[in-house]
Amino acid sequence: MTNGQHLLITGASSGIGRVAAQRLERAGHRLTLICRSQERAREALDWVAPQTTVLLADLADLASVDQLCSTIQSRAEPLDGLVLNAGLQYAGCKQPRWTPQGFELTVAVNHLAHQLLLMRLLPMLLQSTSPRLVITASEVHNPASGGGRVGRPASLGDLSGLNSTTPAPMLDGNSRFDADKAYKDSKLCNMLMGLHTANLHPELPVISWSPGLVIPRASGGFFRESRRANPLGQALFGFVARDLLRITESVDNAGERLVQLVLEHGDCGFRYWSNTLVKPGLHRFEQTEPSAEASDSLKAARLWTLSQERIESVLNS
Repeated sequence: MTNGQHLLITGASSGIGRVAAQRLERAGHRLTLICRSQERAREALDWVAPQTTVLLADLADLASVDQLCSTIQSRAEPLDGLVLNAGLQYAGCKQPRWTPQGFELTVAVNHLAHQLLLMRLLPMLLQSTSPRLVITASEVHNPASGGGRVGRPASLGDLSGLNSTTPAPMLDGNSRFDADKAYKDSKLCNMLMGLHTANLHPELPVISWSPGLVIPRASGGFFRESRRANPLGQALFGFVARDLLRITESVDNAGERLVQLVLEHGDCGFRYWSNTLVKPGLHRFEQTEPSAEASDSLKAARLWTLSQERIESVLNS
C-alpha cells in the first residue's frame, strides 16, 4: 500500500487503534476515524491533523452505523483500506446488556456493526487499485490457544441465538450468559466474517489478526467496561499478567503490528496473523492457522447470511 491511501479505522480513540492511526497519519495516509460521540472525539482525538476526518457513530446502535455508512457513501471519496479494530468486553458482569435493536452488546459492537460497515462499504473498497481489509480478532477465538483455554471456549453452535426473533444472550442460543464467552464468540465471528469476505472476493487481501494480550495502565480503552464491573479484580489481573508474569504485549508494539498489516504488500485471500507469546517478555508475530471452527467456510457463509438478515430486519422495521 503506497502513501496517500484513504483508510477508515474503527477503534482509533484509544489503545492499539490510536497508536496505529497516529503512525499511519504521520506516514502520509488520509484517515477517516470513527468515534462514538462528539465528547469522546474532543477528549481522545485532539491530535488529528487537518487531513484526517472524524465521523461520529455509536457502534452499539446499528441505526447510527447505517447513517454513518450513508454519510461516507455521500462523500464519494475513494476508499483503499478498512481497518475494523473497535471492540469491547465486559467480563465480570453477570447479566447481558442490550443494544437499542435488542442485541447483546458484545456481539453487536464487535461483530454486527462491523458486518454492516462491510455490507455497505465493501463496494467502495473494491473500487480501489490497492484494497485491503484488516480485522482485529483475538487468539481467544481458538479453544486451543492460551487465552482460549481459560473459561468456557468459543463456539457458535448452530447459531440459533442469531436465528431467533427474540433476544438471545448467546449466539449458540442455548448457553447461559457468560460475558467472557460472549467476547470469545464475537472474535470467532470476526474470523469467520473475514473468511467469508475473502471467499466472496478472492482478489481482496483480507487479514484477521490477534494482537496478543494488551493491558494498558490507562483507565479507558478496551478494558473500561470490565474495570467498571470488577475494578479490584481487573487491577490485580493487569498487575500479575503485565508486571509479574510479563505475558502481555505493549500498546505501542501491538499498534505497530497493526500498521505493518495495513501497509504490507501481501497476498490476496484470507490470512490470519497472531502475536504469539514465546516466553515472558517475548512475542513472535507470524502467520498461522485459525481454529477449526474459524476455518469452516459453510459456517462463515451461514453467519454472514443470518447476520445480514437480522441487520436488515431491524433497520427496516
